[in-house]
Amino acid sequence: MRAQFVLSEIGVGLRRNLTMTFAVIVSVALSLALFGGALLMREQVSTMKDYWYDKVNVSIFLCNKADAASAAKCAKGAVTAQQKEQIEADLKKMTIVDTVMHETADEAFKRYKEQYGDTAIASVVTPDQMQESFRVKLKDPEKYKVVATAFAGRDGVESVADQRGILQNLFDLMNGMNIAALGVMGLMLVIALMLIVNTVRVSAFSRRRETGIMRLVGASSFYIQMPFIMEAAFAGLLGGAVACVLLLVGRYFLIDHGIALAEKMQLVNFIGWDAVLAKLPLVIAIGLLMPAVAAFIALRKYLKV
Repeated sequence: MRAQFVLSEIGVGLRRNLTMTFAVIVSVALSLALFGGALLMREQVSTMKDYWYDKVNVSIFLCNKADAASAAKCAKGAVTAQQKEQIEADLKKMTIVDTVMHETADEAFKRYKEQYGDTAIASVVTPDQMQESFRVKLKDPEKYKVVATAFAGRDGVESVADQRGILQNLFDLMNGMNIAALGVMGLMLVIALMLIVNTVRVSAFSRRRETGIMRLVGASSFYIQMPFIMEAAFAGLLGGAVACVLLLVGRYFLIDHGIALAEKMQLVNFIGWDAVLAKLPLVIAIGLLMPAVAAFIALRKYLKV
């Protein structure tokens, strides 16, 4: 009987404040969709870092004859065979180094032609202008500076380059977008909480006569507050469900179909459905608990029981 009464009161409250309840559902849905999207974006950046950092190398470019005439770092001339052997031996001694690959000027020229053969400048580039290099794969890509410190400025070395720098701007952009999404999510969350508090206040005011009678017959505070809390929780649950649908639809159209980023950007390791599904219970839980807690706090002020 009590459960039936509580459920009937929830239905009455939702019907009386249908417009505001709809606004709460939309606000909660958008804020939680942005929250889930921000979590997925952060995981995507982490996945891309793990994928690409494992593949990028540290490149040690050696001086050639052209560098000897123009580069101050190669003032002592082109790298000698002895210097190359010593550099390679020192690299292999380092515990942080996984593999070392030597690329000759001819190999560098061939790779350059494959990548930029259609450009105008490629027609005037000759093999003797290309630099020999050592491509070094590290066990921990974060320890690039150890290699840079050991070999930068060494005789026969023109420069030491970390290929992570090429990707860092992309990761910084994605992190910036993530922060922006969190900022918008925070704003939408504040709006949703204000709507919830206002909805509870209006609902409590419209039913002040019923709550007064319940107070007179000895109903407990929790029993009186329960319908209001359940109304807010139900609206939040619907908002969380809508947010989950938005996340699933977003993943489907952005990556698999529609825009189909997975086909257009095959070199990017996108997060899978398992990552999206793992976030849905958290979104639902927040959608359920956040309005309920907000309603409980609001009732202490607007419903004197």
